Amino acid sequence: MTYTFVESPMGPILLTSDGVSLVEVSLGSGRRPLEIPPDGVDDDDVPPFPEARRQLAAYFAGTLTRFDLPLAPRGTAFQQLVWRELIGIPFGTTVSYGEIARRIGNPAACRAVGLANGSNPLAIVVPCHRVIGANGKLTGYAGGLPRKQALLALEAGIRTPVPPTLDLTGDDGAC
Repeated sequence: MTYTFVESPMGPILLTSDGVSLVEVSLGSGRRPLEIPPDGVDDDDVPPFPEARRQLAAYFAGTLTRFDLPLAPRGTAFQQLVWRELIGIPFGTTVSYGEIARRIGNPAACRAVGLANGSNPLAIVVPCHRVIGANGKLTGYAGGLPRKQALLALEAGIRTPVPPTLDLTGDDGAC
């Protein structure tokens, strides 16, 4: 595994690659601290790091609404199904956990969707921040609720600075 760090308005982001695809994008707070892979090699130029860096910069600048990167997240078949559905949530919109469960054909699985959403290893790129509680409230985010709020505000065209060390994770929320 190779890794690199990308600076962002939310602090450093850790990217991990298998040499072809992104395996992890970590904001480094909340339940998913920045953890360099064991035996990882720091290399800024390994694919797809240069393109991921460019696309993340464009996203934070407000000019990119959909990532186009090779992805290889590791997870169960159910998690993979949920993560594929997350990619289809349009920029600037939100859906509930229950809606994702309905979209994958299992309307009773909203809590399992919440767990899969919380296990998403590709923060921002696979937009788990766009999933909210059925009551419209922001619920758990591995990067912390202030970051989730800032990402949604960015997508709404509102600039909200977020201290990179602030960590208020909240609960996983209702379906």
